[in-house]
Amino acid sequence: MTQNPPTNQNPDVVLIGAGIMSATLGLMLKQMQPDLTIEIFERLDMIAGESSDAWNNAGTGHSALCELNYTPELEDGSIDCKKAITIDESFEVSRQFWAYLVEQKIIASPENFIRSIPHMSFVWGEENVEYLRKRYAALTKYHPFKDMQYSEEHAQLREWMPIVMEGREINQKVAATKMDIGTDVNFGALTRSLLDYLDTLSGVNIHLHHEVETINRKDTKLWTIGVKNLNDEQEFDVNAKFVFIGAGGGSLHLLEKSDIPEGKGFGGFPVSGQWLKCINTAVIEQHHAKVYGKASVGAPPMSVPHLDSRMIDGKKALLFGPYAGFSTKFLKNGSYFDLPASIKWTNLIPMISAGLDNIPLTKYLIHEVMQSEEAKLEALQNFMPTAKMQDWELEIAGQRVQVIKKDEEQGGVLEFGTEIVSSADGSLAALLGASPGASTSVSIMLNVIKKCFPEKMNSENWQNKIKEMIPSFGQPLVNNPALCDEVRAWTSRVLELKG
Repeated sequence: MTQNPPTNQNPDVVLIGAGIMSATLGLMLKQMQPDLTIEIFERLDMIAGESSDAWNNAGTGHSALCELNYTPELEDGSIDCKKAITIDESFEVSRQFWAYLVEQKIIASPENFIRSIPHMSFVWGEENVEYLRKRYAALTKYHPFKDMQYSEEHAQLREWMPIVMEGREINQKVAATKMDIGTDVNFGALTRSLLDYLDTLSGVNIHLHHEVETINRKDTKLWTIGVKNLNDEQEFDVNAKFVFIGAGGGSLHLLEKSDIPEGKGFGGFPVSGQWLKCINTAVIEQHHAKVYGKASVGAPPMSVPHLDSRMIDGKKALLFGPYAGFSTKFLKNGSYFDLPASIKWTNLIPMISAGLDNIPLTKYLIHEVMQSEEAKLEALQNFMPTAKMQDWELEIAGQRVQVIKKDEEQGGVLEFGTEIVSSADGSLAALLGASPGASTSVSIMLNVIKKCFPEKMNSENWQNKIKEMIPSFGQPLVNNPALCDEVRAWTSRVLELKG
């Protein structure tokens, strides 16, 4: 990886940000068209230093097996499974792409970034138990969720998650679901593997500690990217046919600099976070699951509480959280002026409207920021009654920027998903938002390619290559049980997942 000015100042593609999104898009494009030239710019002096880093995200292979916010209860009491099905399908697409990369020896050791771990949902209280019972009944009607287990029996739950049940009152009404095909993913390690390989390919250059300062149209065909080398303060320009802004929380500022009409009216609402990280090895070894609970009223999706067994850089870890907070930074390594600097005349009304419509979120974040150490421990003890503060310490999690979109009726709405914003001619695309993010990176990048390279995407060569990388491409697994079982068996074998 180089820190010098690019040898190719007229590349086909510029990728901004060295995280999982840019790594995925760059590798997919090179697989489909090997002669493409690509320049990648990252403002930090490391790969995957922001949202993709293992300590900055949950590390959950988000497949809607345990995340209750993906299955809301509707006013009539029914459970809406549409989002859960979509996310599960998207994660299966990611698994297929990763398995393809392992088979092609592009990724050498899958155990370095992915492993099997049960995904569980856990609730307490009559109302929440009834919700989980209905969720289980609704989801198991669909083949991808057919192996989900459900129990309200304390004895069964003690087998599934001993430290969650130890010390719990025997008459407390509880329930849990369990899916053994869940995964734990180190997206930082995965990103580094992808970019390490990309760096070996002809026509690809990765520049660390380089900040993109300007994005302007040079003419109708090219974008001029103004870059500063933060090592020596030298500035230079790169002209590219296609630009992808995959800079996490920094994407909004860069989208605004591009001045494309499609980017007008977007705003961002930053949410910070903290984990409680277990430092007692004996406690860490007692838990082997990702246990997700129900979010507090007003909580953003990234703040759904969960007790997570993780594998980070070859070492087992145990985390609880995240505890949400508020910071005006858009990146963990960002500036406190990020939020005010993002406010423009074009997004002022949407941001004010979204703020007024999300008073519960504001109250929730204020409450979280003001939480004492004792209050944090109390939240943990809802999941782990025997928890002691001396076994845990605080770890700063990643920064997320939720999307605020212009809305004709409401003025502005706060979105908790991801949003692809692209120019009309497909020459520039930006990815905004957070959850479920990295887990669905392959599906998201396929959508970017579809929007920005429509002719090539529909060509026979690209279609054949996509189907080689993702065998189920274009075929919903929820409607094809045999194919679902086939691709799951294949990816489990190749990725060495045992569940």
